[in-house]
Order: sequence, then C-alpha cells, then structure tokens
Amino acid sequence: MLLQDEQHIVKWLSQYGVLSRTQIIRMLQKPKATADRILKSLKKQMRIADVSGGYYVGLDKMCRPDQRTILAVWVLLKFIDEVEPMAHYPASYPSQLFFLKGNTGYEIVVLYEGEGSNLRLLQPDEDLKYIIVVPHVSMIRTLPVPRAECLFATVDFRGEDEPLIEFYTEGATDEEE
Repeated sequence: MLLQDEQHIVKWLSQYGVLSRTQIIRMLQKPKATADRILKSLKKQMRIADVSGGYYVGLDKMCRPDQRTILAVWVLLKFIDEVEPMAHYPASYPSQLFFLKGNTGYEIVVLYEGEGSNLRLLQPDEDLKYIIVVPHVSMIRTLPVPRAECLFATVDFRGEDEPLIEFYTEGATDEEE
C-alpha cells in the first residue's frame, strides 16, 4: 500500500501525464530531501519513471509532457499553500487545470499566440474565476475577455529551474499587479 504522499504523486501523474521533478517537489510541500526519498521509493516500486533524462517524471518512461499543462501547473504552484493536495485536476477545453481555493473555483487557460478566440469557448459562472496564461503581456490587449473575473499571467523560464510568474489585471499593459 502506498503512503499518502506517494498516492498524491501517482494521482497527479495520472491526471496530468508528466510533471517536472521540481513541480512535484513543490506540490508535495516537503523538504527537497524528503521529496527526493518519496520519488526514489516510487521509482524503486516501478510506479513512476524518469522522462526526458530525469527532468520530468511520469507513470512510465514513454509519457511525454504537455507544455500547456506544465505551464498551468507552474501557475497553480503560486497558490499551492492555499490549495488542498487533491483539490486540483484537469479542466475541460479550452482550460487546462481547475483548482479550488477557499470556496472559489479557478480555471487556468494557457493560450499561445493567435489563440485568443479560444476564450469564447469558456462557460463563465459566478463562482468561477479565470487565470489566462499568455506568452507576453502585450497579448492581453488583443484578447476577447470573458464575462467573468480574469487574471492574466506570464511564465518566463529565464534559464532557471523555476520560472518567474507575473500576474496582471484586465487593464494591464506593462505594469505588474
């Protein structure tokens, strides 16, 4: 039988496919050494495997990372202290991820250049807020904003293991909130 933290990792990987090792460690909210031992134990049990030379982890080594999901999980990690370990999961298209923070649901939507029309597919609800991830802040001005509370985000890796995530409101252009 798996320990609770091991169960969480297996569940996250079954939901999201592949995550970076750093993301899993952050999601566990444990010291790195402890998280590394948990991952090592799961590998030894052959429940998880290294993907792409060990940068990513998946349920088996044939899994491939979905970059939209990877970006959505980075944004989720900005709120991870306020989100229960099992209170996040994949969302319906065009959103990538749904999570509960308090009594409010949030959907993370990752858009690439030229995909602004995907926002018209969202189904706004009074208890739902959107975090829309864009490649650069200047794209915000060109988007058809849904009739719901929205926050925008950019994810910049800058060659680091963890990216810089900046949030903007609807009226933002170049100023960070």
